[in-house]
Amino acid sequence: MADQPTQQPEAPESDALVRELAEIAEQSQRAISTFLQNQNVAGGPAADMRHIADAFLEFTQQLMQDQTRLAQAQATLWQDYMRLWQHAAQRMAGMETAPVAAPERGDKRFKDPAWEENLVFDFVKQSYLLTARWAQALVKETKGLDDKTAKKVDFYTRQFVDAMAPGNFLLGNPEALRETVETRGENLLKGLHNLLDDLERGHGRLDIKMTDTDAFELGRNVAVTPGKVVYQNDLIQLIQYAPTTETVRKRPLLIVPPWINKFYILDLQPANSFIRWAVAQGLTVFVISWVNPDAKLAEKDFEDYMVDGPLAALDAIEAATGVREVNAIGYCLGGTLLASTLAYMAAVEDKRITSATFFVSLVDFAEPGELSVFIDDEQLAALEARMEERGFLEGHEMATTFNMLRANDLIWSFAVNNYLMGKEPFPFDLLYWNSDSTRMPAAMHRFYLRNMYQDNKLREPGGISLKGVPIDLRKIRVPVYILSTREDHIAPWKACYAGTRLYSGSRRFVLSGSGHIAGVINPPAKKPKYGYWTNTDLPEAADDWLAGAKAHEGSWWPDWWKWVVRKVGTEVPARTPGDGKLAVIEDAPGSYVRNRGT
Repeated sequence: MADQPTQQPEAPESDALVRELAEIAEQSQRAISTFLQNQNVAGGPAADMRHIADAFLEFTQQLMQDQTRLAQAQATLWQDYMRLWQHAAQRMAGMETAPVAAPERGDKRFKDPAWEENLVFDFVKQSYLLTARWAQALVKETKGLDDKTAKKVDFYTRQFVDAMAPGNFLLGNPEALRETVETRGENLLKGLHNLLDDLERGHGRLDIKMTDTDAFELGRNVAVTPGKVVYQNDLIQLIQYAPTTETVRKRPLLIVPPWINKFYILDLQPANSFIRWAVAQGLTVFVISWVNPDAKLAEKDFEDYMVDGPLAALDAIEAATGVREVNAIGYCLGGTLLASTLAYMAAVEDKRITSATFFVSLVDFAEPGELSVFIDDEQLAALEARMEERGFLEGHEMATTFNMLRANDLIWSFAVNNYLMGKEPFPFDLLYWNSDSTRMPAAMHRFYLRNMYQDNKLREPGGISLKGVPIDLRKIRVPVYILSTREDHIAPWKACYAGTRLYSGSRRFVLSGSGHIAGVINPPAKKPKYGYWTNTDLPEAADDWLAGAKAHEGSWWPDWWKWVVRKVGTEVPARTPGDGKLAVIEDAPGSYVRNRGT
């Protein structure tokens, strides 16, 4: 019997592979060319790296001066590895034995069963954990470093440790290896495509795609609460939302969001929209939508953001409703601006804001958390050089800083999914918003970083002047509701709590579970995700407050409503946008929020 002819690959598949490889080569050439062109920016990557190198040089010098401590650390690591080898040998012999190093609870990097079931991957995992914890402990226990340098070395050591996790590499990731075998490498080809697409989208900078951006559209499935833009100037559009109740409370609600990100974090989708929920409680809700500034607004400073932001909004609300007094909410940087505005209004005896709520907002920057790593004279000078050249801070630069605070969740998990697994990220409204970053004018951002983060002048009576008026937070006598979140990496809850010492009116401090976003966007639901803590006492120390706090299940939103409902006035007929003295400009969410910049 004659041998059967060997089956040859079909030509179309071969042609498709050639075309795909040619496209990859072309993309690679473009990406490399763009990357090289972007390395000569003033105050660019080289300038940013010098301060890190200087910090580690100082750390090394201090470490080498304590030879005993270094020898002890090396001996400890050696002993741990001996225990690990013994553990591996026992497992190979079929014996049950407790691990030498186990991942922290909730560490998603080692969720694949192979990390425990496969002896090799179990050894790799534990080896990594031992070394990572040894390195971080060595940094933390080294004496002689000033506080800022110690925090900087600790932060960047963790960045390196996170980057070197075995799961970030093909040969160290059991799930990616299985996918490579099952797809015969197609995942890696798709991953390379994804990598090059991210480089092209970032113009030579790696702009990791976190969600399916095509799955969302403003006004269609995010930012959909009905309303109208009724006022605008160079910095803001003011949105008035349509009522959903026959009557509303007399005093409107003004929300001042941060301009680091866009306002629709409070209006993602109907089920988790704080704005829609507030409207449903019978409030006339106004929200500031900040412009995405360009070089023409480079000289707009913090004072301009107050004048053209909340102060202009108060004038517009009175024209739209005929009501002078409002309740106000400030979120993050919007809360810092709201507190500054309240202090200015107190100084000039302007009483239009009758209560204030602060969502994860800092006013005392003594302990601002890990963001302080980026605040020193050298780094600020480099940042200011970049801003002066362009007139603004690029949105992606601030977004990268925030992502580094949670690198495993917001950087490396997507690198593994997109590049090793070759998959597209999952559609997620929160990550769509997170990717929709905004610029900041050079003058405003310089003032904010220097006066707030670096010098902490806001907490000092007269430390800052706005419109020529020295302001003092202690003159704020309106009732305040301060919300913080327990796992906040951007506005640490203890730093937010410190603000309770600065206000002179009645104060309520509430601590929500989770972090800077999820802890705030935590609507009432049948299956509550996070709880919150309350304590009517306000001892000086945050830990003492927490020790005496009562835990509650579910959302903090109803707690806020019980607090604010006594401050919103009686019921009046519902107000429709455009009924007052302000004509409708366009439908919500407006045009300012749609500007994604470059």
